[in-house]
Amino acid sequence: MKLTIGTRGSALALWQAGHVASIIERQNPSVHVELMTIKTQGDKILDAPLAQIGGKGLFTKEIEDALMDRRLDLAVHSMKDLPTALPKGLRLAAVMEREDPRDVFISGDGRPLADLPLGARIGTSSLRRKAFLLNRYPGLEVISIRGNVDTRLRKIESENLAGIMLAAAGISRMGFAERITSFMEPEAMIPAIGQGALAIETRESDPEVEEITTALNHPETARCVKIERAFLQRMGGGCQVPMAAHCVSQGDGIKVVAAVVHPDGDPMIRDSYTGPEDEPSVGIRLADALLAQGATAILRAVLAEDWEPGPTIDII
Repeated sequence: MKLTIGTRGSALALWQAGHVASIIERQNPSVHVELMTIKTQGDKILDAPLAQIGGKGLFTKEIEDALMDRRLDLAVHSMKDLPTALPKGLRLAAVMEREDPRDVFISGDGRPLADLPLGARIGTSSLRRKAFLLNRYPGLEVISIRGNVDTRLRKIESENLAGIMLAAAGISRMGFAERITSFMEPEAMIPAIGQGALAIETRESDPEVEEITTALNHPETARCVKIERAFLQRMGGGCQVPMAAHCVSQGDGIKVVAAVVHPDGDPMIRDSYTGPEDEPSVGIRLADALLAQGATAILRAVLAEDWEPGPTIDII
């Protein structure tokens, strides 16, 4: 049996898809897996910050089109890139065990963030990271950088940066863990929704593929990611406004921290939940709590005066 996995063409995306392929072949000796590289809109537009491009599915739509056209059997995405609403006929088949969800700082000269002078330039592709950085270190200058991991590392020198912020999981997967200067703890910089986890997307009615992908699902990660995605869906999703929610198992229950931050770093509205409930409703309630505390004003100021919360049903 042959399976074709769809993936973006970056080194990190190819590593992730290859990782999934190797697990499938190891668990299913009669299955041969091939990769199909597909260029997405987000890969084509490299001269603008992601938040300015706008829209959802920047890194998934073209891959999903190929999946629906049956050119692919499954797709591998970084969980944080997958919109909360999937096209009709597709499903989130598995959420793989989450790797380190934290963000990391890679310094140009070894100095930690706290020791950087006023005006030091930090590069990141994430509006969320920018907002959290400015909230904690308002004297920094945060600039937008795009490109794969190697490109962003080179920009430390070429753009005269004091350092860059990236996801720990991507840095480790690419073999650059030794470059990490410091890890940002989730309480200080809440990770993006689903950060560190891989998503497996398939067609809804494909029993052979379903049987294979079910074995890839990590229930604990899937439960937490669903809560995070419920928060994101209620907040309207998208990357135009920095928002974050992160769930971890804690004893017999969970802990979830969430925040909405103005792109300039202030104000920040945050809340948390600790308890035994582990349903998507936790994410929805946290979103509603933030909206009631002032996040609505941030969202309407940044997005549109008529902005309204997203739906609370059909959380994927």
